[in-house]
Amino acid sequence: MTSRASYVRALESPLPFITEAAHGLGRSAGLWYYLWRKTIGRRYLYKYYLARKTMGRRYLYKYYLAMSGIQKFEKQPEYTEVNPREDAVLTCKVYNKRGTCSWQKDNKPVGIYANKYEWAGDQSKGDCSLWVRAATLEFDDGEWECQVTASDFTTQDALTSAPVRLVVRVAPLSPRVEYNSSQVLPGHNLTVPVGEKATIRCISRLGNPPAKIKWFIGDDEVADGHSQSNATEMDNPRTWVAVSVLKLTVNKNMFGKTLKCVAAHESYHAKALQIEVRLDVRYSPEVRMHGAPSKDLEDGKDDIILRCVADANPPATIMWRRTGQSDIVSVDETLRFRPITRRDSGNYTCQGKNDVGSSKPLSVQLDVKFPPKILDVGADRLKTAVLFTSVTFICNAEGNPLPSYRWIQKLLNSEDTIHIRGSESRLHIANVTYDYQGEYVCTASNIIGGMKRLVQSQPISLQVVGAPQVLPQSSGREVEVSRGQDALLRLVVCADPRPRRTAWEWSGQRLEAGGDLLGRYLAEELAQDEREDCYEAKLHVRQVNPEDSRNYYLVVENERGADKYAIYLAVTEPIPIATLLSLVTGSFILIVVLVLATIYASRREKCCFGRYSAKHIGTRHSAMSAASLPSNVWTVNSE
Repeated sequence: MTSRASYVRALESPLPFITEAAHGLGRSAGLWYYLWRKTIGRRYLYKYYLARKTMGRRYLYKYYLAMSGIQKFEKQPEYTEVNPREDAVLTCKVYNKRGTCSWQKDNKPVGIYANKYEWAGDQSKGDCSLWVRAATLEFDDGEWECQVTASDFTTQDALTSAPVRLVVRVAPLSPRVEYNSSQVLPGHNLTVPVGEKATIRCISRLGNPPAKIKWFIGDDEVADGHSQSNATEMDNPRTWVAVSVLKLTVNKNMFGKTLKCVAAHESYHAKALQIEVRLDVRYSPEVRMHGAPSKDLEDGKDDIILRCVADANPPATIMWRRTGQSDIVSVDETLRFRPITRRDSGNYTCQGKNDVGSSKPLSVQLDVKFPPKILDVGADRLKTAVLFTSVTFICNAEGNPLPSYRWIQKLLNSEDTIHIRGSESRLHIANVTYDYQGEYVCTASNIIGGMKRLVQSQPISLQVVGAPQVLPQSSGREVEVSRGQDALLRLVVCADPRPRRTAWEWSGQRLEAGGDLLGRYLAEELAQDEREDCYEAKLHVRQVNPEDSRNYYLVVENERGADKYAIYLAVTEPIPIATLLSLVTGSFILIVVLVLATIYASRREKCCFGRYSAKHIGTRHSAMSAASLPSNVWTVNSE
């Protein structure tokens, strides 16, 4: 028998197709094809071409079947459902029907009976459709086939349709839910541990066809994770049991939600029945901490209340523990400190526990702050160090936060000058000079609640002994003087014991302290400086000229050694006359303006200069000197 694919290929080239069809039909068809080609010829091929252009492929296929005389199904029976006692039609249509129509059910012939099995169409026109009247489950439910006998014994074109099912509907029983082989009644709890992959079954019995089962959590359909199997009932093979197995990975968010099994069937009045159960998800506790401090807690001043809230099913028991202690601090949800002290500092954990398990411990660190306190700065209140050796001070303090340290030096014989020498608990001076001689105090400070807390140690005196040391000047090692002016060279030297010999040297000349050379050079005796063990050396050079531009060396000696230091005198040319005249003129004009302003102010009694004499001004300045300030007020000169 020629295939439909052969027919499709014939649309592109009809003669090869007809030739193939003839070979496929055997000798009789081949003879028919030979006679057809000899007698009808190209006229019918032209009609075929026109039909191809106008009727389309479906009609060409009919044309081919009509020309070949072969029976072919136009429409085969399809799956059909019918309610009990209602009629159903099984459709079956055939092209070129020449044989006899018949039906069989479950591989057994079916006869035509009035009011039961009747023809639904005109068989002479190829309609072999069948009415099934007043369908019943017992007689009509099953697999049906439409059959047509062959056109003749040589053609062998008998037809048999694919078996199709006629289903006589039967409403299933209400569905039921099972978990762990036990039925869960509607509205009851389905208890399952969190994280478990629970296997839940929904069963619908005694239905035909089997019900279609869906799952819902709340109002959301469960799309994946379930499968349905259908099987005939043992005691009634014409009805079905439908079993849907849901493999549900349970999470905590499902707790308290409704799990619904919905069985859909056309025989139900509402087209579906459902059963609902409540998901009772059991899970171990999760705890949250409330009241953790957001600011500094100060010893003996602040209160704090901590709460440990557990989310668990079933409810959890709360336990408070302190790191480093084996005993339970409290089993209450709330932990109170009124007030908190430094002894309460530590790491506290709360944990929830129920039948399912225990929560992860949740920790809070209580860091109780307290101001610094100096514990020790050493037993000696006086330290002596040799020049250019080392000395160490140590300060121990407690506090929370850990205190910051400062070592402050107060110069002896100076009430208002201090230096910051270090910012650690240990102060090490690797190379002691006379600059380090004085009183030292250690300060410890921290910040609590945004406020600085500070404490200060008792002073420790550092005495430096050794050879003389000339101190560098802040103004540099050069003095600049105009020609014809007097120059003053000034240096400070420190020594303990006091220098026994002091001299100035330059260009082969040496002038002892207190001496005079040529009436132009005068070396003053050492004068006490404001610092302890320090002295001031001065050299006067009168009416300098360019030949005086040179290094002048101060040489100082005592029992422990000597020091030598150079200072350069630079003699410059005086200001030009024109520049000087301009300066004098400007100064004169300024003086005149000031005098006129003074006279005007005096007349208006608004001048303050007339109210105070120079003596008063000097007295006032003396009263406000640094010596009159409180002893604990120091002016910081940080190096």
